[in-house]
Amino acid sequence: MSIQTEVAIVGAGIVGAACAFELAKARVPVAVIDRGFVGGGATAAGMGHIVVMDDSTAQFALTRYSQTLWDELESEAPATVEFDRCGTIWVAADEEEMAAVRRKSAYYNERGVRTEILDANALREAEPNLRDGLAGGLFVPGDSVLYAPCAAEFLLREARKRGAEIYLGQPGVAIGQGTVSVADGTTFVAKYVVNATGHDAPRLTPGINVKSRKGHLVITDRYPRMIRHQLVELGYLKSAHSIKTDSVAFNVQPRKTGQVLIGSSRQYDVAGTDVDAQILSAMLARAFRYIPSLASASSIRTWAGFRAATPDKLPLIGPWTEDPSVILAAGHEGLGITTSLATGRLVTDQILGRTPAISIEPYLPSRQMSGAHA
Repeated sequence: MSIQTEVAIVGAGIVGAACAFELAKARVPVAVIDRGFVGGGATAAGMGHIVVMDDSTAQFALTRYSQTLWDELESEAPATVEFDRCGTIWVAADEEEMAAVRRKSAYYNERGVRTEILDANALREAEPNLRDGLAGGLFVPGDSVLYAPCAAEFLLREARKRGAEIYLGQPGVAIGQGTVSVADGTTFVAKYVVNATGHDAPRLTPGINVKSRKGHLVITDRYPRMIRHQLVELGYLKSAHSIKTDSVAFNVQPRKTGQVLIGSSRQYDVAGTDVDAQILSAMLARAFRYIPSLASASSIRTWAGFRAATPDKLPLIGPWTEDPSVILAAGHEGLGITTSLATGRLVTDQILGRTPAISIEPYLPSRQMSGAHA
């Protein structure tokens, strides 16, 4: 059987859903194909943090742009999405990290992102359960959190209302030259095929430099107001630079349910989503070091999943040089939730020939062909 459409999107995670949402809004005929269910891969393995990041100018531009798109969509999102503008506090353990706080604050403020520098007393007032002895932190009130699987469902539901067709339980066997072949023998024929399959993207588009990064998460029982903001240690930025070394960092998130979501860990070149007891123990010990009362909290679920990482920590958004009918939307690593809406908008801009709101150049897959980021 052959199914005709204008754009076939492989992957129904948050990025694929955002691409479908934006294309359907532009009245482009879309088919979304996924081997499983909506938001079942990397989307379910992420923390749902809508955060501005400044690892590079390009990363800042993409995260900030996407955050504004999420803010515009907030009023339309159903309660199940659990959109919460709780803000982020980057926690500084010592004076060296407070210097990083001041640099980060200046960078953000110069670019229109409001911040507030917290001293030790202000940090204690904002988050009473943090341990004593911390130097302070940086409060970024514009950051938010949401429940990513339901956000993906919302985006696809809105896409379907505008004519998108959704095909779940259809493992993709091959893509290329305007076609998607799935396991049951069906072929989707399209002008463009969007590869939004996350860490699985290199299987369908051989040659792209995207690697799997395993991460663990723990969610607790309900402890309302144990934490009030997304809390991330400044040391997280140091561990985030590594693309080879296993690491853990303090990163916790309040849920509207009153639960606490605990991260984060990074492992590379690891197969399988089984929970790694050693990594999990190290991750929890790191969290308990910052919030001692978490050690007595009951956890109700622990799980692990894969995210897709590139060497330069920027996603691949745009046509693949070896087959321009394939549009890549992969490699977002831990920022897929944040940058999904911007990715969908940029993919749609490219397909329709529109001028994008931010430069697309830093994210084009062609940069990998230069060898600079191999």
